[in-house]
This record gives sequence, structure tokens and C-alpha cells, in this order.
Amino acid sequence: MDFCEPKRNYTKRLADDILNQVKHSNIKSVAERTGVSESEIETMLKDLKKSLVGQKPQDLKRLGIDEISLIKGQGNYCAVLVDLDNSQLLALVPDRTQEAIEKVLLSWGIDVLSGIEEVSIDLWRPYKTLVEKLMPHAEVVADRFHVMNQVQEELDNGRKQTKKEVNNMDDKKKKTAKLKVLHHSKYVLLANSDDLNEAQKSQLEEVNKEFPKLQKMHELKENFRKVFEESINWFDGLLNLAEWLKQSAELFPKSQGTIRRWLVEITADFEQKTTNGIVEGINQKIKLVKRCGFCFRNIENFELRCLLAFQN
Repeated sequence: MDFCEPKRNYTKRLADDILNQVKHSNIKSVAERTGVSESEIETMLKDLKKSLVGQKPQDLKRLGIDEISLIKGQGNYCAVLVDLDNSQLLALVPDRTQEAIEKVLLSWGIDVLSGIEEVSIDLWRPYKTLVEKLMPHAEVVADRFHVMNQVQEELDNGRKQTKKEVNNMDDKKKKTAKLKVLHHSKYVLLANSDDLNEAQKSQLEEVNKEFPKLQKMHELKENFRKVFEESINWFDGLLNLAEWLKQSAELFPKSQGTIRRWLVEITADFEQKTTNGIVEGINQKIKLVKRCGFCFRNIENFELRCLLAFQN
């Protein structure tokens, strides 16, 4: 009977329906709701695992590599591999070490790896080394959001330093007034200025008026964002980036070093416009799967549930 898997006492149609419910719930709840036993649902998942885990990607041209924390605050990460063209999760690697990721990539085969044209990564050197080693035809593109995060982080450090200096002031009246201006100023400084409402824009104007250094840093942060948004090709982007580096040398020394080390990969973004934004969206969905499952006893079950969540 082609509507049943061998040695199974339920139809493929029922299994598809049960697994679709598992995407948005947990095994125990689905079992109670449908009358299907937990062991049968686990069997359905095991059957699905054979077709999902370790599957070779088809027509993969643009790959995204990122990581997600398994347990927040404990430094326990797994790597996430994504097909950027199809917004599809390809694999969840148990950890983000170069060896673990290389093992998964090699399982795809040389034909798949040689067909990859672009790889979007964050600013982590082992990812770049891995791409250069295994994907000879791929161009490495530094993800613009991670580059932007470097600048935002340095701006936020400037805000914290300013607040610390204000707290050390002897004049209590002036200190209170300045702290009031800085109160809840993190968002208005770091967010895209175009996304602020009128109240937030007014708060930003107060911060800029009271603290000239933060005003200049915020202006440079906004200019840096425009470099990515308005550059039409790599040469135009390189000129704009060089001008920004010249203007920001004193206020953004850490970002300067990062940008100079990753200059080739960053300028590749101006031409390719490849971004890990899709990966970040998938990471959010993976976090939702983790919360829905409350916990997972092993990484294999977690990977299976994540792969299931991205099945149509």
C-alpha cells in the first residue's frame, strides 16, 4: 500500500498532519490532543530524520554561516548553515569549531561545494579559512549587520563612558540634569534615525545638544550605515568607506582595526549585496523552537525539530 510506510500502522497522510502539529507544539501535547501515542510520534520523527538530516543541498549558490547559543550565557554555541536564496536551514552543527563544520560540509560532496559562489559570514576568522579551503569558487562576504554591530557597540561604549564621567561630577545639580538626559538614551543612539518616532527624535536632539562627543559619534554611525545603503558598487563603496575611516579615526579606533582587517570581505558586500539577514531571521525561529520544546536531551533531536520547522 503506497499510502503507508512499511511496517507502520498509520498512513503517510496522518504522519504528515501529526508532524505539522509538532512544528508548533511539543510531542506530549500533540499526543494528548490527537490520541496518537508519544512513541508513535517519536517513530514518525525518526522516519523523517532519515530524509532530512544529512541531506545534500540542491543547487546551492549562496551559503550563510552563523551561530546560535544553545544555552544563553554559557558560551555553548552551535553553527547554523543556511541556503540564502531559498531561506532554508541546511544543517545545525553541534558546535561552531572549524572541524565540526568542515565534517558537515564535506558530507555534501565536492560537487556541491564547488558550485557555491558566495558565502556570507560574521567576522570570525575560522569561517573565512574554511571557505577558502573547501569552496574554491566562492567569494567571502562579510555580513554588513555584524560590521554595523561593531560600530554600534563602540558607540554604546562611548555612551557608557560618558555616563561614568557624569556620575563622577561634583556638582550634584548638573549631574542630575545630565543623567536625566542620558536616561534610556541607548535605543535612540543605536537605532536607525529614520525609525525613531517624534518623542525619540526629541530625546536624541537633547542628547546631541548636551553631549557633543556622542553627537559626533552618532553622526558617524549614521554615515557608516549610509555607506552600505547608498554605495552602488565596490569602488564607490570603497571610496565612501575610506572617507569614513578618515573621519572616525579618533572616535572609533576599535572599529577601524576590524574594518581594515576585513576590508576585502566588506567591500564585496557593496557589489554582491549578500547579507546574513536571512540567517538572523532563521536564528530567531530556531530560538522559538528551543522555547517550545522547553529542553532537548540531545543535539540530534534539536536539529531534527529545527529542520522540521522549515519544511513546507
